[in-house]
This record gives sequence, C-alpha cells and structure tokens, in this order.
Amino acid sequence: MKKIGLLSDTHSYLDDRILHHLTGCDEIWHAGDFGSADVVEELAALAPLRGVYGNIDGRDVRATQPLTQEFVIEGLKVLMIHIGGYPGHYAPAARPLVQETRPGLFITGHSHILKVMPDPKLGLLHLNPGAAGRHGFHKVRTLLRFEVENGKVQQLQAIELGLRTS
Repeated sequence: MKKIGLLSDTHSYLDDRILHHLTGCDEIWHAGDFGSADVVEELAALAPLRGVYGNIDGRDVRATQPLTQEFVIEGLKVLMIHIGGYPGHYAPAARPLVQETRPGLFITGHSHILKVMPDPKLGLLHLNPGAAGRHGFHKVRTLLRFEVENGKVQQLQAIELGLRTS
C-alpha cells in the first residue's frame, strides 16, 4: 500500500497547509505548472516526487520533469499529463495516448477544477486535483490524497486548502 499526495497548478506557491497535508505521504505526484524549480525541490525533499511539466513551466522545471509520466504502482497503471481533459472531453493530444496506454488511473491538471470521474468506456479513473496555488480563477485551493493498493485507488480524500487569496 502506498499513500499518495496529488497536487497541481502550484504556480510557484507552497504554504504550510500544502506541506502539512503531504507530510507522511509515500510519494507526491504533481500534475504540472509547478511554476519554479524551487517547488520541485521542496516537494522532492518531503517525499519521492513524480511530476510532469505544465504549460507555464520554464526550462528549469522542464529539465527535471517530463511531458508525460507512465508508470505502475502497487499493480495500478498510471498515466499523467498536464493538459489532458477528462472522460468524454479528452484533449486532442491526450486522447490517443490514453487509448494506447490504457491506464487504470489518468491524472491531469491545468483546468484548476477538482474532478474525480470514472471512464467506463476505457475502464479508468480520472483525477484532477484542482489548483493548490494562488494564481488562477479558482476560488478554493485543493489537492487530493489517497492510497493505492492491489491495483486500486482507496481512501480518496479531497482536501480544501483555503481561499485562493489566503
């Protein structure tokens, strides 16, 4: 069993609330728009980090984070990309990738909207943790925390971190 902290769209912002909820996680996953290499380093110091770069990330982040991540953890195949859409509305670049890799878990960021949706056609669960940073149109900062065991996501928690402006 692995305890995972999932966030996205930090846009160079980490605060004590984010760090508090990620403490004790076996891995931290970031679905893009870190904003700076400092965020990458601070998260990686807390727990092993898996991430992808987002559309606002510069060369410093892109030097350490790939465009996509595909891996298996505890028997679950995971695909992560920053701009991926969601079931029924996959982004054009992500659609063939999802269809070819057939992940059990598809993770995206970018929209700043927290989503947890199954895709019964492709047999996957889609997660978008919303935005943990302060930049954007979202009103409440969010992240997800869950466990992966025997190929399944369990104990999924949506965590509100406070208002975007606070």
